[in-house]
Amino acid sequence: MTKQFSALKVTDHIYWVGAIDWALHDFHGYLTSRGTSYNAYLIMAEKITLVDTVKAAFKDEMLSRVASVIDPGQISYVISNHSEMDHSGCLPDLIRLVKPQKVFASVIGAKTLKEHFHTDDEIVAVKDGQAVSLGNMTLRFFETKMLHWPDSMIAHLPDESVLFSQDGFGMHLASSERFDDEISDEILLYESAKYYANILLPWSAIVAKTLQKLLQLNLTIKLIAPDHGPIWRKGVKRIVDLYLKWSERAPAKKAVIVYDTMWQSTAKMAEAVAEGVTAGGGQAKVMPLSAQHRSDIAVEMLDAGALLVGSPTINNTIFPTVADMLFYLRGLKPHNLIGAAFGSYGWSGEAVGIMESILQEMKVELVEKGVSARYVPTDEDLSRCVSLGQRVAEKLKERCKT
Repeated sequence: MTKQFSALKVTDHIYWVGAIDWALHDFHGYLTSRGTSYNAYLIMAEKITLVDTVKAAFKDEMLSRVASVIDPGQISYVISNHSEMDHSGCLPDLIRLVKPQKVFASVIGAKTLKEHFHTDDEIVAVKDGQAVSLGNMTLRFFETKMLHWPDSMIAHLPDESVLFSQDGFGMHLASSERFDDEISDEILLYESAKYYANILLPWSAIVAKTLQKLLQLNLTIKLIAPDHGPIWRKGVKRIVDLYLKWSERAPAKKAVIVYDTMWQSTAKMAEAVAEGVTAGGGQAKVMPLSAQHRSDIAVEMLDAGALLVGSPTINNTIFPTVADMLFYLRGLKPHNLIGAAFGSYGWSGEAVGIMESILQEMKVELVEKGVSARYVPTDEDLSRCVSLGQRVAEKLKERCKT
């Protein structure tokens, strides 16, 4: 093992010893165009403790960073806050190499790790609220089930006022900067929103409940150390407030108009719908699937009040990119949406009806029957699209405060 990588000191007793994945550009279908990091943290207590590990392929990078501070064999405890493979992938190898005295995980996490790795290694299960002594410091654990796996938990180190938040408050961002205040606001806020929209949105009700529970505990938190992305040191309150806001899923007067097109007919209809939304006092966000990834569309859905979907009919069904986008969004379970469908066709024209059915399955309230246009839309067809957009804007004003 070479020592080409160095740890970064986070506090007097904590080091970042994670790994940076500059090449990752897809995470379960989520476009990670800026790569990611797998964060691990070394607590220099009497019982030296490693909080989380990294993806299997990055084991040597993590161990190299640890070795820049101590001999890895000095690690006494390992904490697994989340058993997903990007955080536990190298854990079996680490156990064999380091031979820690104890490995801790949540009750469900202890079972999940054994099922992942088919191992007989002992995993000590900790319960919600349980504290573990590190000798001269104490870690306290809190279950955060379904944020975003059943096994998820977080750990608070009151001695350093640090919350190890596993996937909560994280983002997929490969960067040589380790703290939030070292990164531009534009990137920080967008990647935070993108992470929430694509990972945590389905569990928003649980996010809200869990945050309220943690806030009532009045934990002293000066740093939030997630498993992906930068450590929050200046924006702790800011990111917590954003999570509270996003978990409310309160719609704004914004209509997201997503479409794909074959010969620009459906594109013309999308532009007309957008004109109607704007004329009616709403905000239109037009997102052609030829230029937008589904995970970026999910970001816009965080505060959208309406989803309008356009597709031509091809082979008696909807365009493949539109189907992909709709089924992806359906899994994210957006709430409080109104919507409609539109599209062009040549001879059969099933697309609008199919999209309406999917929208209804997503519990999107259809404003009115969708607009279909044969071949190239006429002025009358485009006028109907404008009217559809205006109707959506009117409905948004009735439903939304912002």
